Amino acid sequence: MPFGEMAAMTALFGTGAIIMRGAGCTINDMWDVDFDKKVERTKTRPIASGIISRQKAMVFLGAQLAGGLAVLLQMNPYTILFCFGSMPLVIVYPFMKRITYWPQLVLGLAFNWGALAGWSAVAGGIDWAVALPLYAAGVSWTLVYDTVYGHQDKRDDVIAGVKSTSLLFGDKTKAVLSGFSASTIGLLCLSGYMNSQGLPFYLTVVGAGSAHLVWQLKSVDINSPSTCWKIFKSNTWFGAIIFGAIMADLAYNHLVPADE
Repeated sequence: MPFGEMAAMTALFGTGAIIMRGAGCTINDMWDVDFDKKVERTKTRPIASGIISRQKAMVFLGAQLAGGLAVLLQMNPYTILFCFGSMPLVIVYPFMKRITYWPQLVLGLAFNWGALAGWSAVAGGIDWAVALPLYAAGVSWTLVYDTVYGHQDKRDDVIAGVKSTSLLFGDKTKAVLSGFSASTIGLLCLSGYMNSQGLPFYLTVVGAGSAHLVWQLKSVDINSPSTCWKIFKSNTWFGAIIFGAIMADLAYNHLVPADE
């Protein structure tokens, strides 16, 4: 794909991701309004605090979904149909924390749908040998950062009746997340191998990516909400590392002839 087309597609997906991420947050806040009122950190959210009514939130959600649809309609027909498959996951995620200690798994399945949709948008279909490990890596990564995120509210969650992997893993969180972190790196490498990525990709993912996840797990204090928030936010850097790995490999392939 020419660089100009790739940049345009990246911008389009970035816009769609922001819009639909916002829609997911709106749905979550509408579902969780009663829970949010019982949790110190979330009781000031617009709907829970009464600043915005549920009716106005519904109108706002409609606008967000319309914006997301406008972006989606720029894609090929296969991608349009495929993306609709993520909506049930987006809608049911807030309900999962009421019935299972694994809502973060459902969140990961919803959040990382874009990895599959992105491949479809570019190729007109999905190479599952490449895209499925990438998707699974994203789900595994989501379990890492959202479990850390959930530890901020675990005391209030117990009182409110909210379930999470944070409560499920408890004091074993770091050990369990070490496994998910290793899975994230391993699955990224598997996806890269299936896509014939070059040395810069692996050096960056295994080197910088692994180092960052190790730093997260060594630094986080699961009993300190402020530390959990800091480590949760630091995952933007992990995402940047993976993006950098892809771009470094792309640049390398353009600069170095294939037979060298």
